[in-house]
Amino acid sequence: MSLIEVVDVEKSFQSHHGTISIMAGITFSVAANDFLALVGPSGCGKSTLLRLIQGLDHPTAGRVEFRGAPVESVRPEMAMVFQNFALYPWLTVKENVGLGLEALGWEEERREVQIDKYLSVTGLVGFEEAYPRELSGGMRQRVGLARALAVEPAVLLMDEPFSSLDPLTAESLREEVLQLWRDPALPPDAVVLVTHNIEEALIMADRIIVLSHRPSRVLAGVPVNLKRPRDRKSPEFYELTDYVYTLITEKGPGAPAAPPPSAVAPEPSG
Repeated sequence: MSLIEVVDVEKSFQSHHGTISIMAGITFSVAANDFLALVGPSGCGKSTLLRLIQGLDHPTAGRVEFRGAPVESVRPEMAMVFQNFALYPWLTVKENVGLGLEALGWEEERREVQIDKYLSVTGLVGFEEAYPRELSGGMRQRVGLARALAVEPAVLLMDEPFSSLDPLTAESLREEVLQLWRDPALPPDAVVLVTHNIEEALIMADRIIVLSHRPSRVLAGVPVNLKRPRDRKSPEFYELTDYVYTLITEKGPGAPAAPPPSAVAPEPSG
């Protein structure tokens, strides 16, 4: 059974100018051990889709399921890392990281152990009593990541988590997230990353869902069969980047008919 099922999801909003349709007929699934990236043009509803998965919002039509049950409210088994860090400025690093655990009703002693663990995992030891205003953007995003991981979610949802960081900091944090992802002793079971950066999606994800212009539809599900660490200068990486870019920017029926070999799932062995 898939962890997440998104089935024929539609989302629209009412405005002074009538109904605005954001997405129509979105269908895909997320399995255990899946690192999935959602890419598409600006305004196609990528972040809205992540909110629907988390239960922060509800589809106009269709359904979202987690482990076979409808997502009707926020699910504690899923945690989100936001683009704008979403930290409480009046709380210390340690207090911000412990917010989710407190909401889950964990006892103080158990919270302390868990907070210390994920402060260490995310490189925040020594910054426990600092306030967000005293931290760089990269360090603030580490706090957001530690807060999300501390509840040990089955699914980590990441909404353009590196877009507000400088390129060097973003690159460093991407690699750290991938190191955490490769550690079988750490959560989560699956990651869903929203990004507008095609290269970022190819560097991090094992599979990419490509969305169209609004109202968005799924143009393709693209497996990324490139060895890790990904070499962005390799011909295969360039081919796959060009393929995904062409899918997103093609406005007519002339989108590429076939993906490059690096986007074709290998035949099952045995």
